[in-house]
Amino acid sequence: MESFTKADKRTDYCGTLTAKDIGREVSLTGWCQRQRDLGSLIFIDLRDRTGIVQLAFDDATDRAVFDTAFGIRAEYVLAARGTVRSRGEAAINPNLPTGESEVFVTSLKILASAETPPFAIVEKSDVKAELRLKHRYLDLRRPDLQRNIIARSEIVRIARNYFAGQGFIDIETPCLIKPTPEGARDYLVPSRVHQGKFYALPQSPQLYKQLLMYSGFDRYFQIARCFRDEDLRADRQPEFTQIDEEMSFADEEDIMAVNEGFLKTLFDEFLHQPLEIPFKRMTWKEAMNRFGSDKPDTRFGLELCDVSDLVKDSEFSVFRGAVEAGGSVRGITVPGGASMTRKEIDSLTDYVKTYGAKGLAWYKNTAGAPTSSFAKFLTEDEMKSILGRMQVGEGDLALLVAAKNKVVWDSLGALRCEVARRLGLIDKTKFNFLWVTEFPLLEYSEEDGRFYAMHHPFTMPMEEDLPLLDTDPGAVRARAYDCVLNGTELGGGSIRIHTTEMQTKMFEALGIGPEEAEEKFGFLLEAFRYGVPPHGGLAFGLDRVVCLLLGLEDIRDVIAFPKVQNASELLSKAPAPADPKALEELGIAVVKMEEDE
Repeated sequence: MESFTKADKRTDYCGTLTAKDIGREVSLTGWCQRQRDLGSLIFIDLRDRTGIVQLAFDDATDRAVFDTAFGIRAEYVLAARGTVRSRGEAAINPNLPTGESEVFVTSLKILASAETPPFAIVEKSDVKAELRLKHRYLDLRRPDLQRNIIARSEIVRIARNYFAGQGFIDIETPCLIKPTPEGARDYLVPSRVHQGKFYALPQSPQLYKQLLMYSGFDRYFQIARCFRDEDLRADRQPEFTQIDEEMSFADEEDIMAVNEGFLKTLFDEFLHQPLEIPFKRMTWKEAMNRFGSDKPDTRFGLELCDVSDLVKDSEFSVFRGAVEAGGSVRGITVPGGASMTRKEIDSLTDYVKTYGAKGLAWYKNTAGAPTSSFAKFLTEDEMKSILGRMQVGEGDLALLVAAKNKVVWDSLGALRCEVARRLGLIDKTKFNFLWVTEFPLLEYSEEDGRFYAMHHPFTMPMEEDLPLLDTDPGAVRARAYDCVLNGTELGGGSIRIHTTEMQTKMFEALGIGPEEAEEKFGFLLEAFRYGVPPHGGLAFGLDRVVCLLLGLEDIRDVIAFPKVQNASELLSKAPAPADPKALEELGIAVVKMEEDE
């Protein structure tokens, strides 16, 4: 291996050289993508984060340089100096931005050799994710992943510039905070100085950004790291990043306008395409009734249809019983869906069962010979009414679920998306933005026999619903709003409570008494005594924003070092046992839990 000297320092990135550079002397550094030995000719594709350029060696090359090139293998780290020249008309590679030129090498150094990597460093690798994540530093050399990470950096730059231009102040909030009693599980950090006590890693900067409003910083912004000890899925990681904001003396209209402006700027500068604002709006109730989801994908139809009133007196106990129990009977109509086989419909039945439905009622309007799983249990008039309301035409398929509303919404909301995917009904070139508003303030847990805050306990109720807090808490709407894109929640926020009286009333609705409130939120309640401005905010999930703008399915593809399903990192093998001495200093003993028999 040779040393890296001042003469080897890069003058240009590999992917930036074009025909305009022909005749220039350049110094390049990077990795060998591949070496091609053609006897009297050797070609090396040199790769860095900007792309690939071809290095050329021939009879005119210094013999020592030629011999060095002969021994180079994939992923060797190189420093090369030479002159940019034309490849010639016949040798142009139209698939490369640098395909018209190459570098005739006069000096070549091997800065580091490399073993054969466990997988090829190529775009769109089909190697198992586990192997790629174990060797993430190699995986990150792939051009597509590098473009993703660079795109993420660009989106963060645009965000910082936009919010700074709107008068927001970038302020860091603590990462070691008091454990929170609401929401997902905290990651706990033991204190050595205060043995037996713990910090928590923040699930969000929520309380601190509200305190910043109390402090007079009327516009706060942060690219914030957040942590939640919860189960993973494609759009969720235990540690993630938020584009976090808060505004004083602002209402929903102000916050939505600022964030629509941000997304429009993002589309202009990053995607170079227009974005129409303001976005469409839809109340939570309308979203659930039409789409079965509070983050509806509006790129296709298949909207839900409620037929509860048509079957509430039916002899069919499955339908009638669901309505009598306070639930509903709803369905979707699949245009042309009558061509689906019974096996395909059975697989859809299995699919909705994962969302709590006991089954899926279906009707195939096949020309001349309709078939159904439930028609025989209903009268001719009942069937006619159902098919008429659902607008089931010839060749269509009707799919219905009867259950409690939550189960009906969850199962049909997921089913419409699954059917759309299977039938290719989704236009993936569309970006359908939507504000979902007027969420329920509280949701009731049958298991715990109490209400929980749907967002968090600092969300302001809608003023006209305040009397319902005492008589019908479940009917109270929140001044909360989510920004939805193509069926994914990009971000959410709310107007916050800013008076002691209202916050106390909210705690009472959640079953949190004065002593518990003081213990858990005393510092916040004390701050209310010194004048708190009306305020509200919003946070975007940065990982999701990047993922959707790049048209990707998994946020792991836009995170440098992501975790896997069980929240471990395969590269460093985290989490790992702690040093016994460190545990002793913390006053912690690890007790092995006995497995259930």
